[in-house]
Amino acid sequence: MAGVSRLQYATEIRLIRVMCSGRVDLEFILRAFSNGADGVFIGGCRLNECNYITHGNYDALSNVLLSRKIMEHIGLNPERLRIEFMSSGDGILLAEMINDFCRKAEKIGSLGKSEGIDEKGLKFKLEAVTKLIPYVKLVEREKLRVPFKSEEAYHKFFSSDEVNRLFNDLILDKLAISQIMLLLREKPLSTGEMSEILGLNPSEVSRHMHSSSRHGLVRYDENRNRYALA
Repeated sequence: MAGVSRLQYATEIRLIRVMCSGRVDLEFILRAFSNGADGVFIGGCRLNECNYITHGNYDALSNVLLSRKIMEHIGLNPERLRIEFMSSGDGILLAEMINDFCRKAEKIGSLGKSEGIDEKGLKFKLEAVTKLIPYVKLVEREKLRVPFKSEEAYHKFFSSDEVNRLFNDLILDKLAISQIMLLLREKPLSTGEMSEILGLNPSEVSRHMHSSSRHGLVRYDENRNRYALA
C-alpha cells in the first residue's frame, strides 16, 4: 500500500502506491502521519486519462484537498501532503517531483515539532481525526462532490466560501466532539477544563455537551460538577 523512503537528513516521506490513486483513502494519509511520516506524496495518472475509466484520480485530488483543510485546522502544515499527476512514461518527471517534495519537507521540518505541537498533542489530534474518517467520507460523498471534472474546478470548489461553511458546520463541530470524547476517556472534566485544553469557547463546549448528552454519549456528574462518558 505504501512505500517509505528515508532520506539522509532523517526526514521520512511516505510514497503511497496503489493500483489506482482513487483507492487512496483518507485513512491511508492519516495513518502515514500517525506513524511519523513528515510528508506524504501521492502520484496518480494524468487527469482525464484514467486507466480504469473511473476517474479515480479526481477522487484522490478531492481527498488531498479535504485532508489539507483538516491538517490546517489541527495545526499541521498542509504542504506536507502533495499530489501530482503524470503518465507511466514520466519516470524522470516523477523522480524530479519526489526530490523537490523531499527538499520542501526537509525545509518544513519534523512533523509536529516544526508546528509547535508536542508528541502527545499530535497523537491526540490525529486520533481524533482518524475516528471521524467514516463520517468525513460520508460528508465528502454527499456534500462535497465537484460538478465539473478539471483540476482548476476542484481547487476553486474546495477554496469556496460555501465549502468552507460546510466544512465548519459539518466537520469541525464533529471534530471538536471527537476530541472531547478522547479527553473524557481519560477522566471526567468540567466545561472550563475542556475549554482550556482544546482552546474552545466555553459556550461551544457547553453546546457540544448538551448535544452529546441528548445522544447518550456523556453524562453530568453533579457530585463532581464534571462530565464523564456515559
